[in-house]
Amino acid sequence: MTDPVLIEARGLTKHFPLRKGFILGRNLGTVRAVDGVDFDIRTGETLALVGESGCGKSTTGRLLLRLVEPTAGSIRYKGEDVAALAGEALRARRRDLQIIFQDPVGSLNPRMTVGEILAEPLVIHGIGDAAGRARRVRELLSLVGLAQHHARRYPHEFSGGQRQRVGIARALALQPAFLVCDEPVSALDVSIQAQIINLMQELQRELRLTYLFISHNLAVVRHIASRVAVMYLGRIVELAETDELFARPRHPYTQALLSAVPTPDPDRPRRRIQLQGDVPSPINPPAGCRFHTRCPLAEAQCRIVEPVLHAVAPGHAAACHLVRPIS
Repeated sequence: MTDPVLIEARGLTKHFPLRKGFILGRNLGTVRAVDGVDFDIRTGETLALVGESGCGKSTTGRLLLRLVEPTAGSIRYKGEDVAALAGEALRARRRDLQIIFQDPVGSLNPRMTVGEILAEPLVIHGIGDAAGRARRVRELLSLVGLAQHHARRYPHEFSGGQRQRVGIARALALQPAFLVCDEPVSALDVSIQAQIINLMQELQRELRLTYLFISHNLAVVRHIASRVAVMYLGRIVELAETDELFARPRHPYTQALLSAVPTPDPDRPRRRIQLQGDVPSPINPPAGCRFHTRCPLAEAQCRIVEPVLHAVAPGHAAACHLVRPIS
């Protein structure tokens, strides 16, 4: 039986106006950071969102949590329109929707002990008394592999991996169902990355968590993700199960990304696809397919007509004129 949809995004859009001046500035244009994306995330799965820096991955994650207000589109959690919530209703829903930040240093208050950091969400939401919150802090420390005495220490007294464990524990304090993991291991050494990824997978199985895993590291994505969405200049250009995407990438951009992944076998033949030019500005994206300015296979229609995300195989969708839709 297929797991139910937990998160549903339709036409999700975020445009940032560019203004000159601090108060009544002149509008100089619009940054189309996220420009109409559609996807579902099912209960208990990990959907990875990948792409080059500046493509809109982190903004998409923050939109799902209402940390950034959408310009247009809908966000549904268990069928409830999160974009329509306000006030106390939104505050209550935030208990179910949390985030693990990329930087374990900048995301932790250096003036607070770890115990205070982990108890803070409980205080804000009025959960438990002092004794109950202390018990919950001990539970959280144990859950992420830290000792009880770590509650008395400050963030600067920990290694990078330990600080990220604290960040994960804080995200779990309110017993959420959904976590946006915004490049949670990119600031860590490779050996520590493996430990944190394994911890996240254990927690997912134990607590039945659902992840949106934002990353540019395709080796990590292949290890942790159930499905992968590839993003380019504010749009999703390919979406498939992880094994299918790595074995049969259909979009030229996805093919170029995968060709750059290092292989452990130096003697294994591999053709690297070199993309020409830079990513166009999100202030003025190209007409037609947004990738056509760098695509080695672009045709005349690619410069005029914007492709839609269509099924190219069961469970596999791509936004490319050169890939035939499933019959």
